[in-house]
Amino acid sequence: MKFIIVTGGVMSGLGKGITTSSIGVLLKSKGLKVVPIKIDPYLNVDAGTMNPYQHGEVFVLDDGAEADLDLGNYERFLDVNLTGDNNITTGKIYRAVIEKERNGDYLGKTVQIIPHVTDEIKDWMRRVGQREGADIVLVEVGGTVGDIEGMPFLEAMRQLAMEIGRENVLFVHTTLVPMLGTVGEQKTKPTQQSVRELRSIGIQPSAIVARGDEPLHPDIRKKIAFFCDVPVEGVVSAPNAPTIYDVPILLDEQKLTDYIMKKLELEAKKEDLEDWRDYLDRLRDPERECTIALVGKYTHLRDSYLSHIEAFHHASAATRCRVHIRWVESVDIEKKGAEPLLRGAEGILVPGGFGDRGIEGKIAAIEYARENEIPFQGVCLGFQLGTVEFSRHVLGLEDANSSEFNPKSPHPVVDLLPEQRSVKGMGATMRLGAHEVTLEPECATAKLYGDTTIYERHRHRYEINPAYLEKIEAAGLKYVGRSDDGRRMEVLELQGHPYFIASQFHPELRSRPLRPSPIHLGLTRAAAKFAG
Repeated sequence: MKFIIVTGGVMSGLGKGITTSSIGVLLKSKGLKVVPIKIDPYLNVDAGTMNPYQHGEVFVLDDGAEADLDLGNYERFLDVNLTGDNNITTGKIYRAVIEKERNGDYLGKTVQIIPHVTDEIKDWMRRVGQREGADIVLVEVGGTVGDIEGMPFLEAMRQLAMEIGRENVLFVHTTLVPMLGTVGEQKTKPTQQSVRELRSIGIQPSAIVARGDEPLHPDIRKKIAFFCDVPVEGVVSAPNAPTIYDVPILLDEQKLTDYIMKKLELEAKKEDLEDWRDYLDRLRDPERECTIALVGKYTHLRDSYLSHIEAFHHASAATRCRVHIRWVESVDIEKKGAEPLLRGAEGILVPGGFGDRGIEGKIAAIEYARENEIPFQGVCLGFQLGTVEFSRHVLGLEDANSSEFNPKSPHPVVDLLPEQRSVKGMGATMRLGAHEVTLEPECATAKLYGDTTIYERHRHRYEINPAYLEKIEAAGLKYVGRSDDGRRMEVLELQGHPYFIASQFHPELRSRPLRPSPIHLGLTRAAAKFAG
């Protein structure tokens, strides 16, 4: 079992996750079993309690684990379903070590960062790789070299290379090569300093992925190789690309795949990037366009809705219709009204979220979509607010609401799950992970999925109040998808509307380049038709 360790230098946000995912695609195309792991050095046990403005979206896995958004990129690029074990955090490692200490597993020894914490990190990585039968364990170390919280993880990586042989571990360092406008020259000093920091802790990178606005000049590439003691063929240019899905091809064209295969003494079992290239061709060459308004609460940080963005990329390629996302802050609708901000949109998406800020703006957007017969999709909170909007403006239930936002509402059409009433903590206390959903055979959603039994991922505490079901459905809002026991409402459709579908689950989390989320695909088709 080989290991590829991806580290980052100079600054965060350079695209280590995309570099890691792209390397995974290239090695998978050679017929190798690649298992990705993301290391997040923060003390949180998981990403579940983090504000989207802090860290982007929380990506929920099939087993209910709440993880970093890079896990979503791994799943999309490699077309795999991961578990919580594929995301290591300082919180998880320290919790495991402390539990062992409390259980007496260390036999009275003084528990220290080295060897106990670093051993736990290495054991975790090996365990995941062995369980999955990996040829290659692909590890991304979050943060940048020099971060205090990342030191135990980098030390564990150094030890791993010593223990299993440096020929079985390859370090890839992602770094920034900025272009100074005043001199028009690509500067290598940040990369040199970053690699020097890495080497000072005993890690010598075998490959450097150089990020920048422009491709590396040949002389700059040679300069980086010389000063960082890396072969020229190991220095790869990663300029800004049209989409993240172009990056694997960009790296492959520079022979990075061949370089890695040679360094790790791997043998290709096949050669297959044909489907990936076909997907890119369809994404690059649309036949039409449409605009979909995403009405959210965290639109100032686009990574808060990363899976929706990618789901629309997937749907765009499948339909040959390029989706332009119009970012609409729901608070702005409360101030200016829906019509000025949503006018001209051929589709409207109201995604998930927490807290009462901007809720009335989201409800106004749903009302606008319903009354003007604009294709609409709601997700999680959008599903719940679809019920609230209908109850208020069609059924005439004044002050209908979710008990999350108004515990004293006379009509709590959305209420807590029964099992949530006694919950006091926050971490991993929601209904999480993939659950079975049963769809009515003749509904539009079943036709989109091509099945009546589906499995989709959830992340919520509140649900539709069953006391109002009969009255709501009699007025034309049908709950066509329910949980396997029939107790929980999962999908709603508005009768007589060209496309009005909302789901309690998050279909964007399982969307893949070659298998788009069916509901996002349906919205894209409906929006394209609405655009004419």
